[in-house]
Amino acid sequence: MKLLISFSNRFMQRYMPDPFLLVILLTFFVCGLALFATDSTPVQIINYWGTGFWSLLTFSMQMVLILVTGHVMASSPLFKKLLGSLAKLPKTPGQAIILVTLVALVACWINWGFGLIIGALFAKEIAIKVKGVDYRLLIASAYSGFIIWSGGLSGSVVLTIATPGHFTENIMGVVPTSETIFSSFNLIILAGLFMMVPIINRLMVPPSEKAFVIDPALLEEKDSFEAASKEEILQTPANRLENSQLLSILIGLLGISYLVYYFTNNGFALNLDIVNFLFLFIGIILHKTPRLFLKAVTDAVKNASGIIIQFPFYAGLMGIVTSSGLVAVLSNMLISFSNEHTFHLFTLWSAGLVNFFVPSGGGQWAVQGPVMLEAAQNLGVSLSKTAMAVAWGDAWTNMIQPFYALPALAIAGLKAKDIMGYGLVMMIITGVFISGVFLLL
Repeated sequence: MKLLISFSNRFMQRYMPDPFLLVILLTFFVCGLALFATDSTPVQIINYWGTGFWSLLTFSMQMVLILVTGHVMASSPLFKKLLGSLAKLPKTPGQAIILVTLVALVACWINWGFGLIIGALFAKEIAIKVKGVDYRLLIASAYSGFIIWSGGLSGSVVLTIATPGHFTENIMGVVPTSETIFSSFNLIILAGLFMMVPIINRLMVPPSEKAFVIDPALLEEKDSFEAASKEEILQTPANRLENSQLLSILIGLLGISYLVYYFTNNGFALNLDIVNFLFLFIGIILHKTPRLFLKAVTDAVKNASGIIIQFPFYAGLMGIVTSSGLVAVLSNMLISFSNEHTFHLFTLWSAGLVNFFVPSGGGQWAVQGPVMLEAAQNLGVSLSKTAMAVAWGDAWTNMIQPFYALPALAIAGLKAKDIMGYGLVMMIITGVFISGVFLLL
């Protein structure tokens, strides 16, 4: 284990480029692969790339907002006190790693966007409270909870095929969650990962003399923007509005009222928009005045640059692999070796490969799902299990895909190569387990 961790960390530190450089390299690689493996011309490939470049703008804005609103909510005095209290529970680095991992797993099972932010913020708070904990492993542990998102309540594939009118309904019908999220094989995977992931992270804790320990003072956020004085508030009507607690309470209550209406009519159905809405209005209330809230937003936006500039490049990648037919080529190449016993295993692996080029669960299902379902029909194997194999393939290789790690890295102030060594170890070990479940059950 120590040799594997040492090799993985050295490899990633040496060869893992910045995520922006990585997506540029991936772009050239995919262009070449599409030119070689499909009948697309260079002009067509350039057109696919440029046409798809802005196709993730809505999702990009959602990710920016989940980073900003989550950071704003967590920077409020009340929330900081709550996280600080929870962070006092672990007394040793090992306990800290296990607690962060469990919190991230539970939060990501509920909703992946919620889990990404809460896990990173909690890890950062623990790094302030627990002496000697390895900061890079702590953030990696928070991100490792993301491995279960596709099998949780917010999994995009399972929610898509459970919705009447989805684009593959003519092939597989409407698939209830009892056959996906709450199926026996999915529950076995979840139970196994809830036990394995904390243990794996705990085993990766380095000796104290080799731990990457960060000065807590560097993580403490200074309250540089205090509430306005009474004299400032009384100066002008505009100042009074900026410092009005009543105004924040009223708009906050309006937002909470909508959330009550939404949950009453839809149950506990979280999506990115609802999570952002929740974070936003709780943040407004907790910061008490518009002036303090806007200062918190200004501080939080500084961390969003990676998402803003990199996600369009990933959208361009998706444009190439979908429009050129490269997804079908890669998928068919892997499943051509399969039979009715190994089909779901090869589906899992092919989805894990495609995830590097189409790092969006819903987007990947849209382009890869029909290919896999057609093959599953020809072999006479379970269509719902095929969908779950695609979903878990996407989640599994996210451990070394920086696309979704960007919000956590922005909060932590780290680079992808700082945590991806641990992610590689996690991907290898959990991949063996997940593969075994799809092969044997």
